[in-house]
Amino acid sequence: MGEKPKIKIESATQLAVFLSNRPGALARVCEELASAKINIHALSISDTADHSVVRMVVSDPTKALMLFGERGVLALETEVLMIETENHPGVLGRIAERLAEAEVNIEYAYMAATLNSPNGLMILRPDDVGKAHKVLGNL
Repeated sequence: MGEKPKIKIESATQLAVFLSNRPGALARVCEELASAKINIHALSISDTADHSVVRMVVSDPTKALMLFGERGVLALETEVLMIETENHPGVLGRIAERLAEAEVNIEYAYMAATLNSPNGLMILRPDDVGKAHKVLGNL
């Protein structure tokens, strides 16, 4: 399968923020983070009828967590892997295959890249972060 993809992996703290599912809730969170000079590196939103779970990796998770706490917004910390890799077909499959071989389950993932970007960014939540990091480190 071609040459090995270039891959950069680091552990990151992801925040899961629970918001009411209505217009303006996300805007307020983003404004608060921006005013505190906290940058959002990655974001995913899933919803139910009455609330949304906003998963995000930010530039200063400790400061963001304190900010949410002060505002009465429920936010939980989770360790994830932030993987920057080449943006071409087969890379995600290779990562998933390597984790499966090591019996590491992917609980969820989200990723993005612009259409012509040479690299993509993936946030991956495996059931064993340390083992996943080790297994993918020599991909």
